Amino acid sequence: MDRAGWANRAELWLAGSIVVALALLCILVLLPFLSAALWALVLCFTAWPAFLKLEALLGGRRALSALTATLFLIAIVALPVAILGSTLAENVPSLLSAIQKLIKEGPPSLPDWVSNIPLIGSRISDYWNYLGNSTSIRVQELTRLLPATRTIVLRGGSALATGIIQIALSLLIAFFFYRDGHAAANRLTAAIHRIAGERGDRLLDLAGATVRALVYGVLGTAIIQGVVAAIGFAIARVPGAVSLGFLTFLLSLVPGGPLIVAMPAAFWLYRQGSVAWTAFMVLWGAMVGMSDNIVKPAIISRGGSTPMILLMLGLFGGALAFGVIGMFLGPTLVALGYSLLSQWSETDGERGTGEVPV
Repeated sequence: MDRAGWANRAELWLAGSIVVALALLCILVLLPFLSAALWALVLCFTAWPAFLKLEALLGGRRALSALTATLFLIAIVALPVAILGSTLAENVPSLLSAIQKLIKEGPPSLPDWVSNIPLIGSRISDYWNYLGNSTSIRVQELTRLLPATRTIVLRGGSALATGIIQIALSLLIAFFFYRDGHAAANRLTAAIHRIAGERGDRLLDLAGATVRALVYGVLGTAIIQGVVAAIGFAIARVPGAVSLGFLTFLLSLVPGGPLIVAMPAAFWLYRQGSVAWTAFMVLWGAMVGMSDNIVKPAIISRGGSTPMILLMLGLFGGALAFGVIGMFLGPTLVALGYSLLSQWSETDGERGTGEVPV
């Protein structure tokens, strides 16, 4: 190869290195906002059909339509938070009086069957009786829990503040996604169609159907569980039924989350001497928790022909790998991979020609 050829190759390698370095630097700069951008993308993509109707209703004015849609999302997010804050403020005196009563009078006596639990029953019973000996012992035990409680509160407050900032950023980004979504969607569709042809269009449709089914399945199931749990708390006359229902909605993303909320309510009912209502609350919490295994698969399975077991594995695997946003990314990637594999294995016309399907 002559000197000109080596120079051209060196220039190509240098240009490629600069492009790769620039891409890595852009990723490094935008990495702190990745979660917020993904949340905004999921929200906008899910509500895009409704946004198109809103845009047509407003005469095609994209900026006004984007602002209206963003304000609607802000209202959806802010309203439950305002309701939760007001109900929590109302229940703080009741919570403080319950803590004072617990310190003064001690915990209620345990049922006899608790001590018969293998391995741990006798320890629980002994410790429970130890707490009932005197007020000073209970104060001493609470003092021992203060450092751990402080750590939990600090970490919880930090996580809450981070979550609020991420939500605010995602809503801000959503406005620009709504406003410029048409151009971005057209460029993405044209690029994928140029790379994969009609098969790329089908994959885009599959990705859209999967993401919408996941959002409706995950959030829809959480809303249903929160409402049903709040009804149960109200029936049992547990204080702060709305707040507990909203907390159930948040924790429904965690396996066994509804029971985490229902068990303290059941303990409070038992503390009031209502054994029947205690049993009702435990059964109601278990029913709300198990409804997740029925409602969510039924909604998510409408998103395409991907087997339900793969979608659920993608749901949990994505959550473990990427956090909450992975609950939407994981199943979408699994559905796209399964669709590619199915199309590749079922393309009989291309199999004999030596062509490899894209």
